[in-house]
Amino acid sequence: MNFDLQDLTGTFSVTDIVVALALAFLLSSIIGWVYRATHRNVSYSQSYVQTLVILGMLVSLIMLVVGSNIARAFALVGALSVVRFRNAIKETRDVGFIFLVMGVGMAVGTRFYSLGVIATAAICLVIFVMFRFSWFQLSVQRQVVKVQVPADGNHTATISDALIAHTTEFELVSMESIRGGALTELMYTVRLKKGSEPSDLITALSALTSGQRVTVLTGYDQTDL
Repeated sequence: MNFDLQDLTGTFSVTDIVVALALAFLLSSIIGWVYRATHRNVSYSQSYVQTLVILGMLVSLIMLVVGSNIARAFALVGALSVVRFRNAIKETRDVGFIFLVMGVGMAVGTRFYSLGVIATAAICLVIFVMFRFSWFQLSVQRQVVKVQVPADGNHTATISDALIAHTTEFELVSMESIRGGALTELMYTVRLKKGSEPSDLITALSALTSGQRVTVLTGYDQTDL
C-alpha cells in the first residue's frame, strides 16, 4: 500500500489565499455596514454582523479547498452536516444577508473577483434604495389590542362597542383562556380613527374589563415581538 502524502499546495498559490481572504473580508465587512445602516428593528446584534464577516471568509476558504474536486466537495458536505444552528433567525431579512455573504464568499473563493465586487455593489445599492424609499411599505398603520376579561359573561359585545367608537375597523384575531380558566384574553387588530390616541382606547376598554389588563401594541410591524 502506498502511504505517500500528496502535496496539494500547487492547486493555489499563497497570493490566491491572501487575495481571496482579504477580498472576502472587505466585501463581507461592507455588507455588514450596509446591514447596520439599514436595520430598523430592535433586534440588532453585533454578534450577528460579525458572524456575517466570518461566514464570508469561511465560505471563500471552503471554495479554495474544494476547487473543482468533486470528492472533496462531497467530503465537506458530510463534514458540515454535523453543524447545528440553535439560534432562531428573528427576521427574514437576516436570512437574505446570510445568503448574500455566502454568495460573495463563493465568488471570491472560486476566484471570480470581479463578480464578487460587482454583485456586492449592486445588491447593496438595491438594499439602500429600498431602505431609503421604503419600498413595499404598507401605508395603513394598524395596532394590536389585547384585552383580558373575566371568563364568566359575554364581554365581546361591550368591547366591540368601545372599538367602534375609537377605531375605523377592527377584527377579532384570537380568543384564549388564561390563568387556569379564570380569564379570557381577546386579541384584535384595529385601525385607530384620526385624532384618537392609544391611551383613549386603553381608558375606554379598562372601564369594561373589571380592572383587568389592556394592552395596545403600536408599530408592531416594525418591532420584534
